[in-house]
Amino acid sequence: MNKTELVAAIAADTNLSKADAARVFDSALEHLTGALAKGEAVQLIGFGNFAVANRPERSGRNPSTGEPMTIKARKVRPCSSAWVPSRSSRRRAQLVDDIAGHVDAR
Repeated sequence: MNKTELVAAIAADTNLSKADAARVFDSALEHLTGALAKGEAVQLIGFGNFAVANRPERSGRNPSTGEPMTIKARKVRPCSSAWVPSRSSRRRAQLVDDIAGHVDAR
């Protein structure tokens, strides 16, 4: 599912126009990424958690010269944030896999 399909589904479920549903969707994403940019964790009950990860300082090598170097500590950008699905989201995804015949052998 892509953004256009999701906006269309929201519009159909809420009796909003696609333009209004797109504005609602864009606003929700703006608030979510804004909170992540501030370093806040976002918890959506029944869906999952989003958090910005901190990468510690580490040693590496310059790929051009092979010289050792230190890579600075930094925060991972919000668009690269870690999403931890909720238990109910994992169960729904597992149900879809089971129905499709992709039963997990764990």
